[in-house]
Amino acid sequence: MTDTPAHDANTTHHYLLHYPAHPPRAGDPHYVDFEAYRRRTHATAKCAIGEHRDDFSECHGQLELHHAHVEFSLQNGVKLKWLEKDYPGISNPDEVGAWVESAANLMWLCEFHHRGHGGVHCASYADFEASKYVRGLIQ
Repeated sequence: MTDTPAHDANTTHHYLLHYPAHPPRAGDPHYVDFEAYRRRTHATAKCAIGEHRDDFSECHGQLELHHAHVEFSLQNGVKLKWLEKDYPGISNPDEVGAWVESAANLMWLCEFHHRGHGGVHCASYADFEASKYVRGLIQ
């Protein structure tokens, strides 16, 4: 049996997201927590992907904060019982907004790994996760 030769494949994903009703970001009372985390950590921040690899050669652009587990716009749709399994103590609906803007839910990424074509907001989860380990996976 021979190996399949290296090859490229175009991949397109189309789906409809159902965002729950949510307040505008400008009126978020917990945004101050997000900004405080940003100010406190920005000076020493590194892209989480580059840091994981100990190689920043594919990191490009400014650093940006990413909501790693629950985006701000999705917090009103979170099933607390499910979130509680991974983050014990977050079963109070009045505290979800504060948690969304906390260190437990934030990670620094460079522009490419955040919003670029190979970033967490553009690539499928499987491809983004694999890009931590495969150089140049997403072009």
